[in-house]
Amino acid sequence: MVNSVAPRVESLATSGIQSIPKEYVRTIEEQTSITNIFEEEKKEEGPQVPTIDLKEIDSEDIKVREKCREELKKAAMDWGVMHLVNHGISNELLEKVKKAGEVFFQQSVEEKEKYANDQETGKIAGYGSKLANNASGQLEWEDYFFHLVFPEEKRDMSIWPKTPSDYIEATSEYAKQLRILVTKILSIPSIGLGLEEGRLEQEVGGMEELLLQMKINYYPKCPQPELALGVEAHTDVSALTFILHNMVPGLQLFYQGKWVTAKCVPNSIIMHIGDTIEILSNGKYKSILHRGLVNKEKVRISWAVFCEPPKEKIILKPLPEVVSEDEPALFPPRTFAQHIQHKLFRKTQEEFKN
Repeated sequence: MVNSVAPRVESLATSGIQSIPKEYVRTIEEQTSITNIFEEEKKEEGPQVPTIDLKEIDSEDIKVREKCREELKKAAMDWGVMHLVNHGISNELLEKVKKAGEVFFQQSVEEKEKYANDQETGKIAGYGSKLANNASGQLEWEDYFFHLVFPEEKRDMSIWPKTPSDYIEATSEYAKQLRILVTKILSIPSIGLGLEEGRLEQEVGGMEELLLQMKINYYPKCPQPELALGVEAHTDVSALTFILHNMVPGLQLFYQGKWVTAKCVPNSIIMHIGDTIEILSNGKYKSILHRGLVNKEKVRISWAVFCEPPKEKIILKPLPEVVSEDEPALFPPRTFAQHIQHKLFRKTQEEFKN
């Protein structure tokens, strides 16, 4: 049975409605900046999300290697988001992961409901739609499937989709290869802060404790895309976030006071710096505000993997090496769980003020 608290957006989208329910309509202020995503993606003028070629990240030629690493570090400081190409994960595997997720979502809503989560009791893994967590009660135009994919021993295989039959194999292999890439990537901002290359990874939990949580976002066609958002403006709480998508544009970044649309770059993985790294680096690396737009013509699907520190075991605060009299700590000490609560609570308070 469909959850009565949060109707599946897919059910709304396929019901033939011409106008969206009021709880999906964004504020007038937000609506002024919502534009046609296909037109936006074609634009060549203005700033563009950087593309970082990782081909030479381990080159034996020091100059070549340093150039690649410097470009990644600069993008992490300036934008906090980038397209990664030549990342070492085969296009064949990426296509398998995407195909498996698409096939899962092609099933009937009734079939997907067998995997439904129960957010009100804290069971967030599984198939769901967002509950309103702000005072205005607004909802986002998306359904999703959420589950932990790494470390392997912490997975709950009972909620992994049985259809398609290769979902488990493809997603497991992708998580394993992505975890190797995480170590490689984290070494660069670590060195950039004057720390040992393994330091940032250690600070976010290392191989045993850093959790990789996958969220497949399913954005149905929307009859009034100018009024809705697939995902409202937010920063990621993670250390890093890696995103695949089905080559339908939708991601926008708030850069230098304007919304910039990310291009669809073939065979790339989009990577975000999350709040966790911003906090540890005392703001040197940016966790950029971003959102997702929807459209009338095409379903958009994205696969986000959030690399998260353990909720209670680590105190997140600026590392002592990056704090000085001239650059005092910008963030108070909090556990990851406290940071999440702080963001939700602060958002709620801001909603009440408006």
